[in-house]
Amino acid sequence: MLNKELAAEHSVATDDAFMRRAMELAAQAEAEGEVPVGAVIVHNGVIIGEGWNRSIGHHDATAHAEMMALRQAGQTLQNYRLIDTTLYVTLEPCPMCAGAIVHSRVGKVVFGAHDAKTGAAGSTMNLLSYEGVNHHVLFQGDVLATECRAQLQAFFKRRRAEKKAAKIAARQQPDV
Repeated sequence: MLNKELAAEHSVATDDAFMRRAMELAAQAEAEGEVPVGAVIVHNGVIIGEGWNRSIGHHDATAHAEMMALRQAGQTLQNYRLIDTTLYVTLEPCPMCAGAIVHSRVGKVVFGAHDAKTGAAGSTMNLLSYEGVNHHVLFQGDVLATECRAQLQAFFKRRRAEKKAAKIAARQQPDV
């Protein structure tokens, strides 16, 4: 019983540490004007892929944090199959990312905040262990969920305030 308890404590500490790294990458996304989502892929306790949202800057709808991390991890392992890896991401994966995760054979996904609109790891659908696919991915949500959610909410609150201020400023400009 004690070994299971120690393993659970270690797992929580490990999950928190890798999720905090993903949150740092999400901050990098925000610094670039992107939606703050970050992701890391871990193999044998070592980060082998990192990514943050870059869709706007790269003019690429597929440049989500998870996709960027999957690409880097594939290069690191020199294999598109990322067997025995864990992907940590600050926001529940969307359907596109979930599909890529399944095709990459990631072993487990650990995410922070649920995505009630497009979450594909249980919130709106579950593509990670969909019955009809050939690989099922274990997943766990709510790791540092409060912090991950707060990071996203602060970004969108600031963005709405900036848009409102821009509208007001535009109305105050004299017509030429």
